[in-house]
Amino acid sequence: MRNSLGQHETLEVHELVVFKSICTTKSFTMSTLAQDPELKALLDADAQSGQHQLQQLKQFLPGGVANQ
Repeated sequence: MRNSLGQHETLEVHELVVFKSICTTKSFTMSTLAQDPELKALLDADAQSGQHQLQQLKQFLPGGVANQ
């Protein structure tokens, strides 16, 4: 699938990776500051989900993780 992406599509995926990376970092950072256990759990789950989604998105970029 990676080979069939055009330059514009590759740039769009790169923008998504950057945005998701920022969101994941913010969730992780905020979870360390959260005092409410429910909020901390939500932020931790979001950070883990974000990491998984980043791995999936990076498969579409040149030099990304090979499809499994």
